Amino acid sequence: MSVFGVPLISSAQTGTRSNPIKIVVPYPPGGPLDVSARAIAEAVHADLGNVIVDNRPGAGGNRGVTYLAQQKPDGMTLCVGAVATHAVNPNLFKKLPYDPIKDFEPVTLIAHVPNVLVVTPEFQQRTGIKSVKDLIAYCKANPDKLNYASGGNGSAGHMAGELLKAKAGIKMVHVPYAGASAAQLSVLAGQTDLIFDNLSSASANIQAGKLVPLAVTTTKRAEALPDVPTMVEAGVAGFDISTWYGLFVPAKTPRDIVMHLNSVITKALASDDMKKRLARLGGESAPCKPEEFAALIKTELAKYAEIVKASGARVD
Repeated sequence: MSVFGVPLISSAQTGTRSNPIKIVVPYPPGGPLDVSARAIAEAVHADLGNVIVDNRPGAGGNRGVTYLAQQKPDGMTLCVGAVATHAVNPNLFKKLPYDPIKDFEPVTLIAHVPNVLVVTPEFQQRTGIKSVKDLIAYCKANPDKLNYASGGNGSAGHMAGELLKAKAGIKMVHVPYAGASAAQLSVLAGQTDLIFDNLSSASANIQAGKLVPLAVTTTKRAEALPDVPTMVEAGVAGFDISTWYGLFVPAKTPRDIVMHLNSVITKALASDDMKKRLARLGGESAPCKPEEFAALIKTELAKYAEIVKASGARVD
């Protein structure tokens, strides 16, 4: 078979491919997207031969995604795109060097990772806030007295905070930091009051009792936090935000190549081993058809257009 421009030979037949497939990760090594890409590269080796991971961070993920858009549509280069690169950034940046729809072919989602609203025990003792309902009541009685940290303007935490303000009709002050780690540290140090953090980032401090989860941001409860309500269950109707990420190839990649990649990668994502690996990152495996992934992107683009507009955030 020869769907990648070179013979598609499994490692079982020849060991490794002379021309390896590349998965571009538009973020630094060590994060959930990078770890997931490396796990996938390992899992599909028998079917696709040698697969390498290429980290190209910068510009909020835009650099790596732009690189993919410029590659040959031969199935030899994929990229891990996320809610930031394909839903938030197109609404946040005044000008992007790529079009999130026209320049890519979706292959499959990899995972959904819930975000979680967390505070410290000290904050709870100081304010008496034990739930989302308490938080909303406090903010209505004390407009702009509380603040929330985020990993920067346009980050998932920022968007979640703005969505809560809009849905609940409350006022809080946004405090952006240079990255989610710095934002979480500010909450732990008592410099800021609360944060909508990625579950994979917050889980260790939740388990240690240093952070208290009030709600998860997805429409269903997180497997890792089964006793923590969703924002909808907590009383905020229509609240649904998650950090999702998946694989893309350049636009005009032949359909048979896209479907072959989809078949191999979704099989890997459905395995018990991969589900366990993603669960350790706070994620839930979400293999799907390319059309389903494309539909999600269009829905998310429209959703974040409204949230970004309400937030007033823009990046030149």
